[in-house]
Amino acid sequence: MALTSWPAFRFFDAEEVTFPDAESESLFSQGNISCICSGGDSLFLGSDDGTIRVLNKLFKVTRTFQAHEAGSITHMKQVAGTSLLVTIAETLTSEPTLKVWALDKLEKKTGVPRCQSSLVIQNGRKQFPISAFAALDDLSQLAVGFANGAVTVIRGDLIHDRGAKQRTVFESDEPITGIQFREGNVTALYIATTARILILVISGRGQGQPARTLDDVGCAVSCMTIDPATHDVVVARNDAIYYYGLHGRGSVHNVDGQKTLITTYHDYIAIVYPTATASLSKTTLGSYGASPGTNFNKTSTLTILNMDFHFIAHTEPLPSLIKTCFAEWGNLFALTLDGKLFRYHEKPLQQKFEMLFQRNLYVLAIQLAQRVGVDQAQQNVIFRKYGDYLYQKKDYDTAMQQYLRAIENTEPSVVIRKYLDTQRIHNLVDYLEELHEHNKATSDYTILLLNCYAKLKDVDKLEAFIKAPGEQRFDMDTAISMCRQGGYFDQAAYLARKYSEHDLVVSILIEDSKKYAEALAYVWRLQPQSAFDNFSKYATVLLEHCSEDTTQIFIDYYTGRFRPKKDAVVVTTIPANQVQSGGFVSTASSAVQNLAALLPLPYMSMSDTNSNKAGEKTETRVVESVDDTEPPPKYDIPKPRSAFSAFVDHPKEFIEFLEALVKTDNLAKEDRTDIYTTLFEMYLRNANQQSGEEKRTWETKAQKLIEGNEIPIATSNVLLLSDLSRFTTGTTLVREHQNLHLDIFRSYTSAKDTTGAIRALNKYGPEEPQLYPAALAYFVSSPQILAEAGDEFDRVLRRIDEEGLMAPLQVIQTLSGNAVATMGLVKRYLMESIGREREEIAANRRVISTYRADTAIKRAELEDLQTKPAFFTAQRCSACGYALDMPIVHFMCKHSFHQRCLNTSSADHNTEDETVDTVECPICAPGNATVRAIRRAQVEARGRHELFQEQLARSKDGFKTVAEWFGRGVLGGPGVEG
Repeated sequence: MALTSWPAFRFFDAEEVTFPDAESESLFSQGNISCICSGGDSLFLGSDDGTIRVLNKLFKVTRTFQAHEAGSITHMKQVAGTSLLVTIAETLTSEPTLKVWALDKLEKKTGVPRCQSSLVIQNGRKQFPISAFAALDDLSQLAVGFANGAVTVIRGDLIHDRGAKQRTVFESDEPITGIQFREGNVTALYIATTARILILVISGRGQGQPARTLDDVGCAVSCMTIDPATHDVVVARNDAIYYYGLHGRGSVHNVDGQKTLITTYHDYIAIVYPTATASLSKTTLGSYGASPGTNFNKTSTLTILNMDFHFIAHTEPLPSLIKTCFAEWGNLFALTLDGKLFRYHEKPLQQKFEMLFQRNLYVLAIQLAQRVGVDQAQQNVIFRKYGDYLYQKKDYDTAMQQYLRAIENTEPSVVIRKYLDTQRIHNLVDYLEELHEHNKATSDYTILLLNCYAKLKDVDKLEAFIKAPGEQRFDMDTAISMCRQGGYFDQAAYLARKYSEHDLVVSILIEDSKKYAEALAYVWRLQPQSAFDNFSKYATVLLEHCSEDTTQIFIDYYTGRFRPKKDAVVVTTIPANQVQSGGFVSTASSAVQNLAALLPLPYMSMSDTNSNKAGEKTETRVVESVDDTEPPPKYDIPKPRSAFSAFVDHPKEFIEFLEALVKTDNLAKEDRTDIYTTLFEMYLRNANQQSGEEKRTWETKAQKLIEGNEIPIATSNVLLLSDLSRFTTGTTLVREHQNLHLDIFRSYTSAKDTTGAIRALNKYGPEEPQLYPAALAYFVSSPQILAEAGDEFDRVLRRIDEEGLMAPLQVIQTLSGNAVATMGLVKRYLMESIGREREEIAANRRVISTYRADTAIKRAELEDLQTKPAFFTAQRCSACGYALDMPIVHFMCKHSFHQRCLNTSSADHNTEDETVDTVECPICAPGNATVRAIRRAQVEARGRHELFQEQLARSKDGFKTVAEWFGRGVLGGPGVEG
């Protein structure tokens, strides 16, 4: 049985019936009983020889008569409330016979009961046994089911023998295993076969229609009965117990196990379970609707169940197979095949309650009490016991519900003492209120109730006391404390606002009422300093529940734009056609409306309107406003850092706050540094918590903060935060600002990030040529890196060659440091370098030859000037272009001038080496001055060794620099003085 979850009891006293005499005992022990029924305070035993014996309560035979001359009595029914008995006898050679007996009417000659009527049950002349029988209480209709699947309905006045009609109303291929009547507006017949459960309307609306299938699964013989309370049939199958009504299957109870019999007894269902097996023939099994694998048993178990409350009332194994069960004389009886009769007497209700109380099943006890209809006083006892049990289990609320139900029969002081604890004051109030409802309250109970109202709720009385006009009649602090302790938070806030205790108002709204939006709305209406003290004190909780508005008040206050909000109460007229629409209700549901309904707001003014017209409705609403035309009040703006701690665990709002502060222009340098540094850190924190596109978005924001030449964030902070957050872009930007391009490149090479190294080389290489030799060394550090570099290696090598960053020998030395670079990799470079060197040598040789030839020519000219006369053939003045006339001045440079032209143009060409009378060719003077300046610079540079060393350090070709300085004569070589 799958009844492990059902509580089991012994609600029945079981005993084997002791027969009073040998005759009674022999009736049961000989096994001659073919059928049995009870009723009319008697027990009726039918035998195989057609004899009926009537037993009284003591199981003594009070009457015996021959009901049928031939055949075995297989079915009987005692009509309740009458002395009528219906019997059916079957023989193997003829059709069954039905008789109705009047037990209170005896035949004068024989002394046997009178037979009121007799008829032969028709089955189309087919010899099949009767497998089911049912009859209405007035015997107006009877139904007989046969093993061949036919059902015959008998209608007529069988009591007075006025004739009866028979009709076969149902036929099927499966044997009939059960039949039950259902009376009501229509009379229906439940039919059970081995394969189906059906219902057939035999009188009333629907009569004449074919039987309707309720379930495609049938049941065995004796496994269907009627529930007298609901008139539904109860079907027992091996997997469960099923209920069927007019419209189909009802409730199903998971009671598994093979079942051989089911019957009802009061509110119970009695089920017989076999426990040991003994096989029968296939023919016998098939005739009773059982499968060939069904096992019939030598022993059995009788289980009595309450299906409504799901408990086992009694279960008991019996030493033999139960043949049948019947109820009479207030007991349930079970007759076994070995002739033993067992009596099951239900225990008194009080004993059952005691069993339930011992197992703390008070709910079941209450249900039983209500089902059997015990008086209210006894139910109250159960309620009180249940309340005591729940109270011990600390389920105080449910316990109070039970005490309230038992209030009529319970001493109030007992319950009140249990609930004097403050934590259970709500329950105490309920109980005290109920006492007043039942007129059982004394003056002490009334006082106690008033005290409870003060700590809890009595809106009408408490508010009438608080808002009473006139002078204050109580201590304000005490009243507020009492209201807060008692849960009257709105009234406490009203008192605090009435006496301008703004901090206390905010405290009540947040800490007690949990009205965070209303509290913030109230703070926004205070003066700056008072508002700051409150929203900074409760910043964490306000950000948790009203993040957007709280962030905005922080922004307004810390940017100097805070203005207290003002409100006006406006009476609005609503047209009659909009009164039912409820459009204004949504507006009044905001935090400001709630706050205004709770208590008067600071700076609130009233606005009156004219009286409304007929059919119109007026609504009062609070209009919130901020006057931007007035300058904001002056107050000391706190340091931004003072707000940072409030935004812990609120990064989104913190970033919004910092971004708003960044846009302001009146921040101190120190504050700006704090803001930028913190905002940079928050950007990086969010970037680390995201991935993909969102991560790049936050990194882009962080990058924009540190771009540019003048950023307020300290370089060390940028480096530290970037390193902690693995934000390489930040480290790179700092190094860019400090022109540490080589460090940027090395950071990529140390991380083996070839792509980043190439990107840095392309970006910083033009400014830092030394990156190319470093890149060359990095590219040949491993075969993998060289493969990643690809064509970039040739480009670097070409750049080194073009800009002369390394001599070919240095390149070879760098590449020969390991076996990564091959000769084929630099073959072209070497060939180009050698060819270019050869071309340069040839060009240098040509230049040398040219310089030597020019020098020889210049020396020849100097020799001629010193040793040979000069001839002047010029005809015109080199200054004015007119023909020369005396006086004429000739210069060795072959230029000739009028003296007058020379005087006007030579005044500005004096040098420190010339005398007043010394003149110089005006045309050649600039060139000569340049040569003298160069020479003078060379002479002066002879002593400036640091200049030579600096240029030599910057030079790409040191030998060329030395040769150049040597050629200038700076190194002490011979020169020509001008």
